[in-house]
Amino acid sequence: MEKQSSAIADSSTGDEMNLTRADSSGIGVETGTEATEPDHDIAELTRDMFNKMTAYIRGDLATTAEDYKLLEDMNRITSKKYEDMKQTACEISSAMKTLDEKYKNLEPYLAQVDQIEESVLSLEHAALRLDAYARRLEAKFKHLEKR
Repeated sequence: MEKQSSAIADSSTGDEMNLTRADSSGIGVETGTEATEPDHDIAELTRDMFNKMTAYIRGDLATTAEDYKLLEDMNRITSKKYEDMKQTACEISSAMKTLDEKYKNLEPYLAQVDQIEESVLSLEHAALRLDAYARRLEAKFKHLEKR
């Protein structure tokens, strides 16, 4: 194939550029004059990209800050809950000590109640034996009376 040169107009900026294109095997190659000229679209796109990246990073940082605030609130609430639980545990401990002291004060009386219960059981057995003896005696008396 033959090498040919052509002029191409840049329609995006309205400026006309002379671009030399060498056509070799169907592949277009641009000359160095095009690469050195400033492209206003690239600068504008770059600014737009940086602005969007800035907005994205600010949003990401704001989200992270909100996450940390949420964690801080959760930690504060959890701390308060544990403080309440500690207070409740202290109250329960105090109540248990009071109950233990009362139980120790009642132990002699409880021992007396146990002794009285044993005595009542002993008296009940004696009453049952006495009742059985009285029945046998009554049966013997009736038997002797019939004779």
